Amino acid sequence: MSNRFDWQSQLTKAYTTFPEAPYKPVIGITGNYGELTCKLGEGYYKSILKAGGVPVIIPPLGDTDCIINTLEHIDGLLLSGGADFNPLYAGEEPQSKLSSINSERDLPELLITQLAYNRQIPILGICRGIQTIAMTLGGQVMQDISETAHIKHSQDADRSEPTHSVNIVEGSILSSLYEEQHIYVNSFHHQAVGDTGQRFRVTARSADGLIEAIESTEHKSIMGVQWHPECLSEGLPIFQWLIREAAQYRKVCDVHQRILTLDTHCDTPMFFDLKVQSDKVERFPQNVNFIHRDPKILVDMHKMTEGHQDATIMVAYLPQPTDHPKEYADNIFDQIEQMVPTSSQYVGIARTPDDLWINKHLGKKSIMLGIENGHALDGQIENLRHFAKRGIVYMTLCHNGDNDICDSARGSQTWGGVSAFGKQVIQEMNHLGILVDLSHAHEKSFYDALELSQTPIVCSHSSCRALCDHPRNLTDDQMRALAAKGGVMQVTLYNGFLVKDGQATIEDAMRHLEHAIDIMGIDHVGLGTDFDGDGGIIGLASSSELTNFTRQLLKRQFSEQDIQKIWGGNFLRVMKQVQEARKQ
Repeated sequence: MSNRFDWQSQLTKAYTTFPEAPYKPVIGITGNYGELTCKLGEGYYKSILKAGGVPVIIPPLGDTDCIINTLEHIDGLLLSGGADFNPLYAGEEPQSKLSSINSERDLPELLITQLAYNRQIPILGICRGIQTIAMTLGGQVMQDISETAHIKHSQDADRSEPTHSVNIVEGSILSSLYEEQHIYVNSFHHQAVGDTGQRFRVTARSADGLIEAIESTEHKSIMGVQWHPECLSEGLPIFQWLIREAAQYRKVCDVHQRILTLDTHCDTPMFFDLKVQSDKVERFPQNVNFIHRDPKILVDMHKMTEGHQDATIMVAYLPQPTDHPKEYADNIFDQIEQMVPTSSQYVGIARTPDDLWINKHLGKKSIMLGIENGHALDGQIENLRHFAKRGIVYMTLCHNGDNDICDSARGSQTWGGVSAFGKQVIQEMNHLGILVDLSHAHEKSFYDALELSQTPIVCSHSSCRALCDHPRNLTDDQMRALAAKGGVMQVTLYNGFLVKDGQATIEDAMRHLEHAIDIMGIDHVGLGTDFDGDGGIIGLASSSELTNFTRQLLKRQFSEQDIQKIWGGNFLRVMKQVQEARKQ
């Protein structure tokens, strides 16, 4: 008893080791509100502690600065139970059987759920929490289930007492946690999820068919359950799942702090929507704002920040034909360079690998410039020198049609490979330190350029023909030849280059990456998303989801050194080699 009140001895115990405490995932729990008090049932925070996490209560405040700063310091989010949602947030009028609503909670929880979703933070929703997920992310909530339910969903028994059963879908997260398809749960609700929306699937139902659990269809760590596992003796596995997912999320974030992440191909400038007339360049703006979180584009400052992406190579894509192609490309670069100074403390133009690292250390995102389609040269070699002065790091020799440089994979083999002018272009690109990019090129053009170039070449956004038979993809022999000459292939996220039929997912992208590594080796692969050029797949749909790629790499036990190679290190090695060759 003498030590009971000796708090100094407890403090001394903490100081006997270093660090003072082992890392544990921090889980933010949304607090309930009533009687001018933020409150929370003890089962929530005690379950988080028991599962191995650190619980932190989040008060119901709708201040976005408060919410965003909170999200920066948590590893997982638990949406707790409570009163009904105001149906006006779903565009519905209240039904007569709607119970009491909690106006203090609704807006804060809708905001925090959307912002956590954008950041790929693991989310667990309990009771009201599953309805919060549906309300926020495209689903629908039933205001009252009394006419649908055939069993009692609001029990009088103690919360620790299971009162009805649920059937779990085989292959779901829940089935892996409980290793059975039939469990007993408690029940305290008269609202329920009526429609999951496209982002989720039903993973458990009650005997009367009501939705009792949902999980993400987008390979995200999001799950909701209608019952209260924090009150049940067998509820711990759900909280342990959240802790595991949160720990992995923090590990991914830590990796991204240490490495440089570069996407080698995005077409976002296409949304600047330039059109060239016979005597001038006319702009038809779509009011795209790179500094805002703009729903019209997949790459912007907010999404890059959410996805912990450091850099992207924005290309000036030229359709074919384009009148005055040099001016067309110049105006795209003008817009990029005019855009950057408006937020120079957050983003900068980079021309070299060293520039990228400097910007990262300064806390800035980086944009590099490239050209997609050598049609931009307009047949004039001096235009290549002009673009070199503008700072382009690579030029894709062609696009979906033969041009005056080479034949395209989707062309008619005009030249039988690289043209005479194309040979001059490749030679001059070597001299100027510009990477030769062979994505989109015909196979004969590929081998010609590989032979002609005195420096390694790249394929900034291509995938594997062995897994998806498309002429834009590289054969295994091409990949071996590319690696033998020191080049790199960046797996792209264009649906039709990953799968022949259906919707591609992040798992398909990983299959292509792993195949490329098997054929070429770890030093010759990377990622070129083709975002805003129709790139984007389930699980990797925009820059905000790029941490999911790193998570898959960690899941497959790639070392951090290899993750850096994949995340731009290999591409930058070749860029540095090509740029240094210019100086010789």
